[in-house]
Amino acid sequence: MTDSTGAAGAGRDSVDGEGETDVAPMLAVYRHDVHKLFGRSHASARDRVHGVRVNETVPHGADRDAALLSRPRGDPEQTLDAYASPPRVSFLTGEVVMTGGLRAGGRDAAVRKLVRIEDAEAMHEAWLSADVPALVNESVYYPYTSLKYHTLLAAALLDNYRAGFAFDELFLVVEETDGSATPHRTVLSTPDIRLEVTAEPGDRPAARLGETPTRCFADVWARLPEYPFDVSVSRRWGVLDAQLRRIRSWSAALQFVAEYCHRFDPAGDAGRGGEHGGER
Repeated sequence: MTDSTGAAGAGRDSVDGEGETDVAPMLAVYRHDVHKLFGRSHASARDRVHGVRVNETVPHGADRDAALLSRPRGDPEQTLDAYASPPRVSFLTGEVVMTGGLRAGGRDAAVRKLVRIEDAEAMHEAWLSADVPALVNESVYYPYTSLKYHTLLAAALLDNYRAGFAFDELFLVVEETDGSATPHRTVLSTPDIRLEVTAEPGDRPAARLGETPTRCFADVWARLPEYPFDVSVSRRWGVLDAQLRRIRSWSAALQFVAEYCHRFDPAGDAGRGGEHGGER
């Protein structure tokens, strides 16, 4: 991934242009950080993994902006004492989520299948449900971040920027969970919650991301006019809402939602609530 310490972009007004990538930009964005799965930096990463081009610069500064959504600007600092390793640390349990390395448990085969997808929309669908990228952090300095959700955020930003929108035109949107995900713009999809980053919210519950990319998930979440669930029908939904009001890193927050829903199934006996979810 490109260094996030440079000047923040804001989409259209500060774009680097389309640039040149060996593969289509909307494929390159999903492959740009594959080297991190193998514990390698950009500088030491290979250009090809399982026979496909990886580690390309993402156009329009979308990778940089996505990084700034989850990590602070400037020189990185170790945030977890005595831990500097690619496996992610869970916000939910406080435990390292991967043991045995990427070669264990068929993970390498899963990565091979993922990176070899040649259709960009199919690639997006695959990343939404992929397990292996969720085991690795964006940066060893920020072990609670998630490579999976960083990549999905970078793809959503790139797709919006390529459509001519600037960062300050973007919203976090609550999507319906029945039906298909929105190609490249859905950044989280669970059986109960689906969230999208787009400049075209329509009449769906939405909150602006802000003027520039920063670690602002908690603020944006708190501004949503309607949540994907009804906190009045389940204490577990209420706990999730309270936690999301505290987590500022976007990739860490999206990963937390996925883990929380998988572990506790808060909709299992309480339902989601109203048309889009329910009461705040």
